[in-house]
Amino acid sequence: MTNAQWFLLVGGLLLIMGFSLSLIRRVPFTSAMVYLAVGLIAGPTLLDAYHFNPLKQSGLLETLTEVAVLISLFTAGVKMPVPFTLLRWRTPILLAFVSMSVTVGLVSVFAHYVLELPLGVAVLLGAIVAPTDPVLATDVQIRHPRDRDRLRFYLTCEAGMNDGSAFPFVMLGLGLLGLHELGESGLRWALVDVAWATAAGIVIGVALGSALARLAWKLRNGQHKHDLLDDFLGLGLIAVVYGVSELVSAWGFLAVFFAAVALRQTELKLGGGVPQGDETLQSAALIPGGSAAAIHLSTVSEGSLLFKEHLERLSELVLILLVGGTLYIDSWSWRAVELALFLFLVARPVSVLVGLSISRTSWRIRGLAGWFGVRGIGSLYYLMFAIQHGLPEDMALQLIHITLIVITLSILIHGISVKPLMGRFAGRYP
Repeated sequence: MTNAQWFLLVGGLLLIMGFSLSLIRRVPFTSAMVYLAVGLIAGPTLLDAYHFNPLKQSGLLETLTEVAVLISLFTAGVKMPVPFTLLRWRTPILLAFVSMSVTVGLVSVFAHYVLELPLGVAVLLGAIVAPTDPVLATDVQIRHPRDRDRLRFYLTCEAGMNDGSAFPFVMLGLGLLGLHELGESGLRWALVDVAWATAAGIVIGVALGSALARLAWKLRNGQHKHDLLDDFLGLGLIAVVYGVSELVSAWGFLAVFFAAVALRQTELKLGGGVPQGDETLQSAALIPGGSAAAIHLSTVSEGSLLFKEHLERLSELVLILLVGGTLYIDSWSWRAVELALFLFLVARPVSVLVGLSISRTSWRIRGLAGWFGVRGIGSLYYLMFAIQHGLPEDMALQLIHITLIVITLSILIHGISVKPLMGRFAGRYP
């Protein structure tokens, strides 16, 4: 496919989706399903107008997915409706750490004993597909900073945190394959990849997010008021937090999410708990043809949110088109489908029940959380990360094949059920 044809495909799809927003909201499928269908039709499955090889283009795909996940994590973090307290955040913490770990274990056992993959590959596969996705799961996540839906809050927090909590298991799988140093009896892995990287990521995120909020608030509301570029500040925070985390071997995904949470909650605290600019933003959003440029926002989190959401939607479109462009008709196999069904119907529900067994979460919430474990761009990133760290080609091809089918089936199965179930069983804070 030539550059001109790519521009026509992406531009035409953007125009169609832009004009079809009201229709997409009413029909029982998601925008990701539309992008996937276009990718399958234009890709090697049907017309073969283009083909994307993730093995040869793993470096490019790693960068694209990395940026997409970072933007999505920031967007999710600044929409958190409540401050961090153990009582409020206990359930998503259990989902992000306990349930995610159980999922890795269950998938690893299935992949090793049923699919007969080597132990290291099985653990790596479990780590790749276990975390829920912050990019494709927008239909089940917090919609705006004032959203009080309990289930959406839990799923958004989980997706924000388990992108970081999955990384120790990715490194464990690579270590079992001889591609990462685990230390004697796994001591280095436990101390550095688990304890240090997790704790440091959270501390870096909270410290830098809070610092930016306080500095911006002082400049904007001090004696000499300053106009600030909130979009630039938001992007700058993402880059600086992620860069610092990489320099000190901390989990950058975890750091960026907590930086966004700290930014938002610090701004609310400084403003006396009342989000500045919310009324203006809300009313402007209800005015047909209203200009976003005319909205005055007085916090970095609110001011950068609209731009980040647009970037998130654009990255979703491009990356799902690429996923569709990787699949041939013979890409489908019973091995991959079996793993996907085991993940959706057994591993995810069981892990949620185990993780929330010590919580007071209602059974309705547990059931819905057990079903809505959307997999997507995050899993694609972990896969490309492993390939870039020396995963042998034969193993890489097996994991590419399985992971792409898991993502595709998640887009289809979860996508077709999200609107009916979320519309019927929405849960609010008491």
